[in-house]
Amino acid sequence: MADYHFVYKDVEGASTQWDDIQRRLGNLPPKPEPFKPPAFVPKVDADEQLKSKEWLDEREPDELEDLEDDLDDDRFLEQYRKMRLAKLREAAKAARFGSTVPITGSDFVREVSQAPSDVWVVVFLYKDGIPECGLLQTCLEELATRYPATKFVKIISTDCIPNYPDRNVPTILVYNNSAVKGTYVGLQKFGGKRCTPESVALALCQSDPILNDGQGGSDSSRNNVIEGVRRKFIEKVVVQHEEREEDDSD
Repeated sequence: MADYHFVYKDVEGASTQWDDIQRRLGNLPPKPEPFKPPAFVPKVDADEQLKSKEWLDEREPDELEDLEDDLDDDRFLEQYRKMRLAKLREAAKAARFGSTVPITGSDFVREVSQAPSDVWVVVFLYKDGIPECGLLQTCLEELATRYPATKFVKIISTDCIPNYPDRNVPTILVYNNSAVKGTYVGLQKFGGKRCTPESVALALCQSDPILNDGQGGSDSSRNNVIEGVRRKFIEKVVVQHEEREEDDSD
């Protein structure tokens, strides 16, 4: 015999008039929202994506390597892929320093004189206990992180030059292609005891493209570096002005 006992279930989200009255009286919980499935979005195969310059810009070097055969039919994109890959490799090769490395007299030839011809080396001669040396070292450490394609080293002055007078420290020697390109004795050219990373960077870039952040490939344009330094200087001035205004208001 057929089973005629069953529970009728209305369309999901439907409600009776009696249930609506009970909900207004607080005897039933609020009516749940009807379930709505998310809109269907077909999955796009990575191989079927429309490839463009912007799409290539988002790819990592190993992904660009794998695309060599996929772009043979598009001469422009294949050429752009090669250019993009070369730029990434050059930037990775350039940005290989990023800190002020301590060296000794025995390290000088290897670390400074024998540095590659495309690398500028900033040599910081210092003595412990001299306040001006500590001030300049702080500036150089910030510049080293900001311009990781430029090599920064520091060495005790008398380890580098025997009997070097303490009155001449701090001193900066700039090397490129095994030759001294610049000499800065004391803090005068950097703004004295009020020197900042920006004032040091501007002084170093007056004649040669010493500072290089590694982001511009082979183009370490002095004008680009100076423009970036000036922008950071203005940002610092604005922040200091705002902090002084907050202190005055308190």
